[in-house]
Amino acid sequence: MSEEINDLNVEWRIKFGNKTDYGIGIIGCGGVVQYAHMPAYKKANFNVVACHDINRETAVKLAEEFNIPKVHDSVDELLANPNVEIVDIAVPPWAQLEIVEKIAAAGKHMLCQKPLADTFSDAVRIVELAEEAGVKQAVNHQMRWDAGIAASRDLINRGFIGIPTDAQIQVSCETAWHMWPWMANAPRLEVMYHSIHYLDAMRSLFRNPRWVTSRHARFADQGVVQGETKTITILDYPSGLQAMVSVNHYNVHAAPFATFHFLGTGGAIDGTIGLMYDYPNGRPDTLFYSYKDSKPIEVELDEKWIPDAFVGPMASLMEAIETDGIPFSNTRDNLDTLRVVNAAYLSANENRSVRPQEIG
Repeated sequence: MSEEINDLNVEWRIKFGNKTDYGIGIIGCGGVVQYAHMPAYKKANFNVVACHDINRETAVKLAEEFNIPKVHDSVDELLANPNVEIVDIAVPPWAQLEIVEKIAAAGKHMLCQKPLADTFSDAVRIVELAEEAGVKQAVNHQMRWDAGIAASRDLINRGFIGIPTDAQIQVSCETAWHMWPWMANAPRLEVMYHSIHYLDAMRSLFRNPRWVTSRHARFADQGVVQGETKTITILDYPSGLQAMVSVNHYNVHAAPFATFHFLGTGGAIDGTIGLMYDYPNGRPDTLFYSYKDSKPIEVELDEKWIPDAFVGPMASLMEAIETDGIPFSNTRDNLDTLRVVNAAYLSANENRSVRPQEIG
């Protein structure tokens, strides 16, 4: 960069297709739907026409709060609703395959919850079911649309950091696990349900690593929470790029931090993941771009991971339906994110580096 840049013209906002009024039916009306999915869909003026939850009171409450016209008593009843064109699934991973089987049989498009499944073989079957049925299927990896990540991807793709050489996402916070009681007994916790976001974000920026090396630990006072809550994962790429994801969920005394750093031969990106400073309220991300002998240039971001980025996966799915294209977070691609996640667990268990191709 020989001359100072005053305006990077970064494109990070979510893009929409021409048709955004597809009828959406929601299966699972718990916390993440209440504070993320529905506020995002309301902001985007998406057309949510029906919902269902195994606890009818939960579904009724959601419908009343967001003016959803129909509450169904079963998955089958929701799928029989002719106004439902896209099904948004928000259930734990072990329950998703059975629901996907019914949605595929009904010929409906679907947005799956992440992770796709708690076993890799079930995840593969979920992908196959949609492909066999000829319906569009995406997974709700909404961090790809988080403002800081989306802006970074635009800068990286346009060559502003040159050849990427180092990438880091570091998070240290206190996580309120009581918000997800079912996670307390999960034997695989931090990487499967939290760092999976960061690993997928890394893949959206740099594609697939050659090696995965991961170390996992538990906090001495984490009580009934069974799984790992402190992890460090290193992704090694053929180009020499190393990417690190380091997360600690029991920072109970110091100030939290959540940062990302993407360095290359031509420049650097430094920013914060605003959501993690006051979850789930959070604040907008920050991002600064710099290159040698320049003053850092701020990219102004005014949206948050929750709820704003939750518009992205659904908008991308709708555009794919309209154009007969492929959603950005399509589930076939997501199998490679799950390979990285499962490689992280294999690496930690066997104390070695793992090639993602070993999975599945």
